[in-house]
Amino acid sequence: MYKQPRTLMIATGIALSIAAMSTAAIAGVSQDVTDARQEAQIWTTYTLSPYLRANNLSVSVHEGKATLTGKVNEDVNKDLAKQIALGVNGIKEVDNQIVVLADYEPTPGTVRGYGQVVDDASITAAIKSKLVWSKHTDGQTTAVETNAGKVTLTGTVQSANAKDAAERLALDTTGVVAVSNQLVVSTATPSLTDKAKNSTAQAGREISDSWITTKIKSTLLYSSNVKGSDVEVSTKGGVVTLSGKLGSGAERALAVELADNVRGVKAVNAKALTF
Repeated sequence: MYKQPRTLMIATGIALSIAAMSTAAIAGVSQDVTDARQEAQIWTTYTLSPYLRANNLSVSVHEGKATLTGKVNEDVNKDLAKQIALGVNGIKEVDNQIVVLADYEPTPGTVRGYGQVVDDASITAAIKSKLVWSKHTDGQTTAVETNAGKVTLTGTVQSANAKDAAERLALDTTGVVAVSNQLVVSTATPSLTDKAKNSTAQAGREISDSWITTKIKSTLLYSSNVKGSDVEVSTKGGVVTLSGKLGSGAERALAVELADNVRGVKAVNAKALTF
C-alpha cells in the first residue's frame, strides 16, 4: 500500500485546518454583515415612522434575534416597534424590552432627523409636481423649500392670481404646517416672439385623457383636506368626471377646484360626487 511521506501528511493537515478556520471566519463575517443590515433596516423604518422617530429607541440583532430597548408613551407604539422588526426579512424573534411610560415625552431635537428630511423632501416634490401640473401657475419659475413642514416659495409669477394659486396648492399638501409666499409678480410683458413660442408649444403639446386622470388622482392624494382615495376620476375629451362620497360640501368643492386646476381640463362634472 502506498504511504504518504510524513511531511506531506503534516502539510495537508495544516492546510485543511487553515481552510476550516477561513470558512468559519468568512461565515462569521457574513453573519455580522447580515446582523448590521437588519439593524439598519429596522432603525431606518423607525426614523421614518412619525410615531416612533422622536423616541429614544435602540436596536441590536444577533443571528435573527432583534433586541429592542428604549422608552415610548403608549403600548401601541411598543407593539408597532415589535411588528416593524418582525417584518424585516430574516428576523425570527424579537426581545421587546421597550418600556412604556405614560408621562414620557419624546423629544424631536433641534436638528432635523433622517425621517424629517425625507418628509420635507417628499413635501417639496409634491408641491413642485402640483405647480407643474397646474394651469394657473408656472412651476418652472417657482423654487420650493421645506423645513420641518414649513414651506417657502420663491421666484416669479405672471399674476397675483398665480401667486395665490401657488400658495393654496402648497397649503393643501399633506404635511405642510405653514407657507411663506415670497413669490414676486413679474411686471415684464412677454414679447411677441415669446407669445408666439408659447402658443406653438401649447398647440404642439397633446395632453391625453389618461395623463389628466393620473395627475388629478395624484393631486387629490397629495391633498391634506380631501380624502382622495374616496374619489373616482375619469376623463374623456378633457372633460373630467368625479364620483364617490366625501365628508362635507367644502371637501367636495375643494376636490372640484383641484381637478379643474390641472392642465388640459376643459370642464369638471361632479354630479356623482356626493357628501
